[in-house]
Amino acid sequence: MIKILLISIVSWLFSFNTDNGNMKTFEQDTYLLKDSNTVTIEFYGHASFMIDYGGTKVYVDPVSDYADYSLLPKADLILITHEHYDHFDAKAINNLLKENTQIVSNPNTINLYGRGETLKNGESTQKYGIDIKAFSAYNTTLGRDKFHPKGRDNGYLLTKDDFRIYISGDTETVEDNDEIKNCNVLFLAVNQPYTMTIKQAAEYAEKVAPEVFYPYHTTDTDMKQLEKEFEKFGFKTIIHDMK
Repeated sequence: MIKILLISIVSWLFSFNTDNGNMKTFEQDTYLLKDSNTVTIEFYGHASFMIDYGGTKVYVDPVSDYADYSLLPKADLILITHEHYDHFDAKAINNLLKENTQIVSNPNTINLYGRGETLKNGESTQKYGIDIKAFSAYNTTLGRDKFHPKGRDNGYLLTKDDFRIYISGDTETVEDNDEIKNCNVLFLAVNQPYTMTIKQAAEYAEKVAPEVFYPYHTTDTDMKQLEKEFEKFGFKTIIHDMK
């Protein structure tokens, strides 16, 4: 079992609000793993966040609208779910690069950016001791497959020290997979018509039964309704500003 050490801790260290020059803050949650290792998740906005595995920094879908990445620590690994503008931003990626930064994404994004390792749905790789598996992410509602067609985009399951984080990417409810069940941390995009409805997210999260659930990519979602829907579950729901 994981133990939550810190919830919504504000970091003052990394970024500035470019509109008025004031310091910009980011919320963090930190988890204790076995052998006293820690994982810290820092939330930037929408689908952009960073997972710090005891100093190994993994950025997910970095986009400049949500942080000034030139002021943040350089990336060891960058994961990109797909090529849409609110997930793939070459400027943000370039600001995070150091000599040995690894980039992993779906084929379209790697082709657009020009470097990195391609993962298709169902494929796996390992970086910095983190097992990474790509899962399908797509729309299932008739007429909405134009947003995220089947077979193109990725969700990711990250595993290190038996601590499992699932990041859905832009998807509705897709085929069940036993590998995702009982994960420690579950990220689900909740924003119809592009991703899940609140009802879809609730049904899926109930099946997965994580320890902690994070709704993200929540631009048009009624968060009060979401909170009410998720009150009935035994797992913890943590809401950050991820519109």
